[in-house]
Amino acid sequence: MIEAIGIGKSFGQVAALSSVDISVHAGTVHGLLGHNGAGKTTLINILCTVLPPDRGAARIAGYDVVGQSHEVRGRIGLTGQYAAVDENLSGTDNLILIARLLGASRRQARARAHELLEIFDLTKAAHRPSRTYSGGMRRRLDLATSLVGRPDVVFLDEPTTGLDPSSRLALWEVVEGIVREGAAVLLTTQYLDEADRLAGAITVLADGTVMASGTSAQLKSQVGSRAVHIVPADPADSGAVMRALGRAGLTPAQDAVTGSISAPAETSADLATVVRALDQDRLDVTGFSLTEPTLDDVYLALTHRTVRAGRPTALAN
Repeated sequence: MIEAIGIGKSFGQVAALSSVDISVHAGTVHGLLGHNGAGKTTLINILCTVLPPDRGAARIAGYDVVGQSHEVRGRIGLTGQYAAVDENLSGTDNLILIARLLGASRRQARARAHELLEIFDLTKAAHRPSRTYSGGMRRRLDLATSLVGRPDVVFLDEPTTGLDPSSRLALWEVVEGIVREGAAVLLTTQYLDEADRLAGAITVLADGTVMASGTSAQLKSQVGSRAVHIVPADPADSGAVMRALGRAGLTPAQDAVTGSISAPAETSADLATVVRALDQDRLDVTGFSLTEPTLDDVYLALTHRTVRAGRPTALAN
């Protein structure tokens, strides 16, 4: 549903995008991660026909974003970084306005507005001016307006920026709902937990270049492995725990601040090895947990490598 190949865009001497490839299928969310100025919004604007690319080609639902821009615009919905609703109109009237502009009859427009207000839990505020809405309500209304025309492709450009945790969760659930109905979603975000929750595939941009791409699990596997963390019941047993794990063939390390002990655990067999080693030496613990790298770790690793090398370094393709 979204296919971009070799997209490049420059503003004067500044290269905003350099040979960016991306592909998104129907019924999936593709996360686009990157710092401010990485090129995320520029790519969205190109795919939405707002900006022409200098190089490369892109198609939306099979239509070229340059040569068939009218067809593209009829098949997409966009929610930008800031809620784009008419503050003087009610939630209902905002949605009716968009529906009428898209060619719906008065009856069709009102029916679609009522349907979306219910989906986005805005029925109680349907007739209030949108300027009286909370930030979360305004973002939900903004997303609702982008779905009035039942688009095949939805672009979400940092849709939850500034929202409280409850509002973010509500918006995530709505996004998951439209994906279940078959829409293709391209999501730009700086919230790594958001990408982890919603996106089946992720592309990381830095300075207009693709740094890494793949599933969340694939990206995490590039920067580290799972580890088991142990907190001895008696801090005096820390040395004994370290020795027991060492004899079992593991490489434990102790946190000097918390006193917890960690060891790599790439497979379930490693977990069993830890438990057996502790049980054999009759060592009691008050904490035993398994962790894996997060997207935060991935992003920090990518950023560190970029700064250290002075240029992008791909982790996965």
